[in-house]
Amino acid sequence: MPTQGVRADTRRRLLDGLAQAIRDKGLRGTQITDIVRNARVSNRTFYECFPDKESCFTELIEEWMLAILEIVQAALDPEAPWDEQVDTTVETYLAALAENPAMTVTVTRELPALGARGAVLQENDIDRMATFLMEMTRGPAMRRAGVEPITLDTAVMLIGGIAEIVDRAAREGQPSESVGQTVKTVVKRVIGPSAHPR
Repeated sequence: MPTQGVRADTRRRLLDGLAQAIRDKGLRGTQITDIVRNARVSNRTFYECFPDKESCFTELIEEWMLAILEIVQAALDPEAPWDEQVDTTVETYLAALAENPAMTVTVTRELPALGARGAVLQENDIDRMATFLMEMTRGPAMRRAGVEPITLDTAVMLIGGIAEIVDRAAREGQPSESVGQTVKTVVKRVIGPSAHPR
């Protein structure tokens, strides 16, 4: 039996192999033979790690979504002026999506085809990003500027709306950054101090 370290390394290679295949052929055009060829493992090894291509894709997308959240969290300076925090968050998020346009387009087009698994993935991602946004409005500089903490429902509405216009841009072949100014303007209007006069 393979050791835990070997198994983890194999899963990593398979995930990377799928990511490369998506860049080359898109998810629908990708076969398990493409994944194992890129990963330099056998079909049998693939099935020892994943029951099917969709399960491999689900893990890859979950990992990608978490990585983007970590990038956005790392870029945030809670002591920066409130509007700069919004600008930095939006720009960092959209830039992270733009780093892997093939994955962004694939998620937009293919996630709904995963049915319940896809819906759970999308809901979890929106919840994580909404929680981040909600916590951002509770930061020290935000509070000093008169920003009122937003509710989770408000954050979910914002993140869901952002996801939709990013998806639409991807479907139309536009870069993620093309929606940046709209996203910044809307977020600032919803959470800014003037939105909650004292």
